[in-house]
This record gives sequence, structure tokens and C-alpha cells, in this order.
Amino acid sequence: MSHANAALTPRARLRLARLIVDQGWPVSLAAKMFQVSWPTAKRWSSRYAQSGPGAMSDRSSRPGHCPAKTPPAVVRKIVRLRWRRRLGPVQIAGRLAMPASTVHAVLVRCRINRLRHIDRVTGEKVRRYEHPYPGAMLHVDVTKFGQIPDGGGHRYLGRTEGKKNAIATATRTGQRGGGGRALVGVAYVHTVIDDHSRVAYAEIHTDEKAATAIAVLRRAVIWYAARGVTGIERVLSDNGSCYRSHAWRDACHELGITPKKTRPYRPQTNGKIERFHRTLADGWAYARFYPTNSERVAALTPWLHYHNHHRLHTAIGNQPPISRLTNLPGQYN
Repeated sequence: MSHANAALTPRARLRLARLIVDQGWPVSLAAKMFQVSWPTAKRWSSRYAQSGPGAMSDRSSRPGHCPAKTPPAVVRKIVRLRWRRRLGPVQIAGRLAMPASTVHAVLVRCRINRLRHIDRVTGEKVRRYEHPYPGAMLHVDVTKFGQIPDGGGHRYLGRTEGKKNAIATATRTGQRGGGGRALVGVAYVHTVIDDHSRVAYAEIHTDEKAATAIAVLRRAVIWYAARGVTGIERVLSDNGSCYRSHAWRDACHELGITPKKTRPYRPQTNGKIERFHRTLADGWAYARFYPTNSERVAALTPWLHYHNHHRLHTAIGNQPPISRLTNLPGQYN
């Protein structure tokens, strides 16, 4: 492949060389015709005479011998320190007594210059997966958010004012903890996300019991079916008590879904929904000041619509999740 500013393409080089070698044209005349210099015309005609038409492509500019190249044994040490110890170029260079710029160049060549490419627990390269079509896998989980007292919470008003509002709300509702401590309550957000499309479904409840989780799953299946995702095959959850119950197992079998569990203490296996929880917190739960908890609850449905229909998702080519579901009524609204 010739470079962008090349005067001759491989096809034009071949025509030039054939005029000189096969038809006997003078090099100067052929060079003038193709508007190139005499050395250029001579070079391509000589290559054609020696190696034929296959020599008309650009040769690699890589040197045949590189005495300053980092030895393979040193490269292996750099990669091992990066994977196992998660060290940066400066720390690795200090251990191996070599320039940090050389270490960085090796990390870039090995495509491990970003720590996010390496698993925090095992030190190995992160293995990402995605199921091939909607409905092949649903991820489910529960995340908790402290409810907002009347007048607003401490995140926006500060600890002093937030505590006053919490005490006033607890006095009104009669919710008190040990030592008369004011209790505002906790919102349990049951979340469901489709592995392939990242289309999300969520409900807010007051507990995370098995009966609640099962009811959320049933409504989520109906919700996805209305959007063209039928025949849910598997559901992946962590090892929470509601998902380890026999009732959860039986409900999944009734729905024709195979229940799957993550490995204990390995939330990365369910990473898609864990990352969605972070997006949920930043985009909805703590995105702005809510004077009451009911206002935040009411804001969940509009935010989910924005997430599914309008928010661009980098993992699916900077497209909204709904773009991966076809034949969806009103998907372009």
C-alpha cells in the first residue's frame, strides 16, 4: 500500500517499469511522462527487472537488525511486573534499572499500558464477553440508596442541615433506631439489564426478599417481551439470599429461564449491572438536589427512558441501548 503522498501507485509503477524494461524506453523519457524523477523511475524499473510485478509494492521500513531492541527476557519481566504487581512504567524501570520510556514503549506494544485492561484480583488481562442476541442473558441485582429526608439530604445541604432534616422526618414518621437515632429508611432498587443490548429495567422497593425479587423478574420479562425480547434464556445473579432461595429457582424454571450464579466474592462476573449501578447513582440518585424522597422516586422512570433511548453507550459503539432492539414501537420517539 503506497503512502498518501506517493507520486505513483503500484499499478502506475508497473506501467512505468514495463515501458523501460519491456519496451526499451529511455529512463529519462519514461520519468518525464509519469512526472517523477530519474532516480525514482530507475528504482522501480530495476526492481521490476529483478523481481517482477510483485516488487511494485512498498517494502517495510523496519531495519533488518536492531541492536538496541529490548531483549525478549526483559520484555517478559516487564509484562510480569505489570500483570502481577500492577506497577507503572517508572516503578518497573526502577526495579529493572532501565529508562521508563522504554518500559512504556513495551507496555504499549503488548497492549497493557492501561490498568483497566488488567483484572484487579488475578492480574491477568480482562476477559470481556457479550451474548450474541437480546434475551440470551439477563443480569439482576439489588442496590441500596438511603432515602432523602424532607427538605433534602446531607449530600447537598451539608451534615448539619441534613441531620436536622433527618431528625424532623424521623419525628414525623416515628422511625427511630438504637439510642433514639433518627432513621430515614433505605430504598432497595431491583435492577435488570439485558446483556446484549444493555436495555435496563428497575423498580424501587422497601426490601430485597425473594418474593419481591421474583415479582420484579416476572414484570421485567413482560416488559422486555413488549419490546420484542422474548424467550429469555438465562438470568445471572450474585449469591444474595433472595437469589439463593428455592422460590427463586422454582420461579425461574416456571418462566423457562436457567438461573446462574456468580462465583462468590467475584462481582466482576456480573460487571455489566455493577457498572449500571454506578451510572444509576451518578445519573439519577445523586445527579441533582431532591427536596423530598418522593421526587427522586418519580424521577426514576424518566431517567430510565433517557438511559435506554437516548444515552450513548460506549460499549455498543456509542449508540443508545434501544438501538440493539429491532422492531420496537416508538423507539425513535
